[in-house]
Amino acid sequence: MPKTKKLDKRVVNFSYWEQKQFFAPADVLIIGGGIVGLTSAIFVKRQHPKSRVVIVERGVLPSGASTKNAGFACFGSVGEILDDLSKMPESTVLDTLRLRWEGLALLRETVGDVNMDYRAYGGYEVFTTAKAFERCEAGLSDLNRLLQTVIGKKKTYQSRMNSIESFGFKGVKGLIQNRYEGQLDTGKMMATLISTAQHLGVLILNGIAVDAVTDVGSKVILNTSVGELEGAKVVVATNGFAKQLLQLKVVEPARAQVLITDPIPKLQLKGSFHLDEGYYYFRNIDGRVLLGGGRNSDFVGETTFEMTITPTIQTALEKLLYKTILPYAQPKVAMRWAGIMGVGTEKKPIVEWVSGRVIAAVRMGGMGVAIGSKVGQQVALLLK
Repeated sequence: MPKTKKLDKRVVNFSYWEQKQFFAPADVLIIGGGIVGLTSAIFVKRQHPKSRVVIVERGVLPSGASTKNAGFACFGSVGEILDDLSKMPESTVLDTLRLRWEGLALLRETVGDVNMDYRAYGGYEVFTTAKAFERCEAGLSDLNRLLQTVIGKKKTYQSRMNSIESFGFKGVKGLIQNRYEGQLDTGKMMATLISTAQHLGVLILNGIAVDAVTDVGSKVILNTSVGELEGAKVVVATNGFAKQLLQLKVVEPARAQVLITDPIPKLQLKGSFHLDEGYYYFRNIDGRVLLGGGRNSDFVGETTFEMTITPTIQTALEKLLYKTILPYAQPKVAMRWAGIMGVGTEKKPIVEWVSGRVIAAVRMGGMGVAIGSKVGQQVALLLK
């Protein structure tokens, strides 16, 4: 009598049908069901319709930042770009901006503006010191010329001092508009990406945590919370959590905390706003104000995998909300949450083979909405 194989208690309750339909080896196995994971699956299925593409996601929903972001369709504020130009070669900065611009266009093409409630309200950089505003305002002409070579648009950035009062801000010393930024509904965007992937035949398995990725040469084995899964090729699209699986030293987790107010009668705010070189950001949504950021007030504490809120950051957000953004409304906070981004010393994402059968598609640098689709497209090209 042949010996009985040792049973794995994590998978023993799965039926023959479940093993055959849901846990059979995949042609492409994608870890992470966020923007990058979903768009990678979509583009792979479009170029290889008969391939078995499976996404494994540890959360009920994508648990990093894809369903927790602020819904900014942005590609860079003046303060951020000028700071980058002071530290990096001009060509590197322009390449990053081009990636963001093209990524947003690809996202809009893939999802559709109506399906994610895209609104072209424009973006604004808010300045609370005259010195910072004057420095950025002085660089507008040169920066607009540079941007025109990337996006083909004239006068992307314009000073909008006369809008400060109309928005109801207090203590703001300057305002610069980006005419070509917008905002979207993150929930609708993700729901559309999920339905698009499933319509193409992508299998999405939620509630599966991956502990290890092992390339054994002929295939890749994932050690997971439900047992071993196999893929001919594997894409690690876990962004800020990539360090847990691939030991990548060039990717660090960065927590982003957010709050949203109760509805505000006659809200004057309309647009996507950046403050303090983008470390703070806020926008209107459904008659409310959504505000996030503040990581620069506690870099050490916010370099974490823990998706929890903290008094330090939430207090900083509330101070900005009540003293600067809505000094006259003083609404209650309705909800608070946190997500995890992937950052590094470079802003360029990592999209590369890390072994013969494993691709890393990580380090979105807080710009997953802008560049996630482009990264997914690049993954599909690597797998071509």
